Amino acid sequence: MGRKKTGEFNKTESAYQQFLEKEKQEGRILDYRFEELKLKIGEPACWYMPDFLVINADREIEFHEVKGAAAIFQDDAKVKIKAAAYRNSHFIFKVVFPDKKELSGWRIQEF
Repeated sequence: MGRKKTGEFNKTESAYQQFLEKEKQEGRILDYRFEELKLKIGEPACWYMPDFLVINADREIEFHEVKGAAAIFQDDAKVKIKAAAYRNSHFIFKVVFPDKKELSGWRIQEF
């Protein structure tokens, strides 16, 4: 599936955006934004840009990282999301993978 230019969806991100849009229309989330911001996770200039910023129904901010499969979620990506979650503990961080066995079609791992 691969990484596209900033601001462009890959196929998995596009499918997840459609899922989020349905969640928004059904009132389970309030809103979402794609590649809305970058979070500083280290010095001198180490940054993490989550795929989606999601405002859930309780008005909490979540960051969702979309991966095509669990095998794609490599050590460098794990370190970045763990660092972001540690440094920004007042937000919710999730990694999502397509999973046809799940009712929603997505497996979610929270950090």
